[in-house]
Amino acid sequence: MERRRKRKKKPKLKLLHIIAILFIFWLSKTLISQSLMLKELKNKKVMEEEAISQLEGEIEELKEEIENKDSLSFIEKTAREDLKMIKPGEIMYIDKNKEKGILKFFRK
Repeated sequence: MERRRKRKKKPKLKLLHIIAILFIFWLSKTLISQSLMLKELKNKKVMEEEAISQLEGEIEELKEEIENKDSLSFIEKTAREDLKMIKPGEIMYIDKNKEKGILKFFRK
């Protein structure tokens, strides 16, 4: 009987240890997913800020265009580019090799 008493008890994994391990696993998983989400949101913020600055630039261009709408040069530019009008004695051709088909004018 004495031999049985002297046996070393094997350390058993207690319920508290299992809960602690599961908690650490859950915490690390949560931290990793949050850091990935934070990185993704930062990238989205940068893209949105770039889009905002581009739109602000377009707004400034449109404001300048509105201010200059009564000027003779604006009217001539609009007539040439949008309405494809030419002055008397000019020849217009469109370069099809260019992306937007840029208009060119030549006098006779």
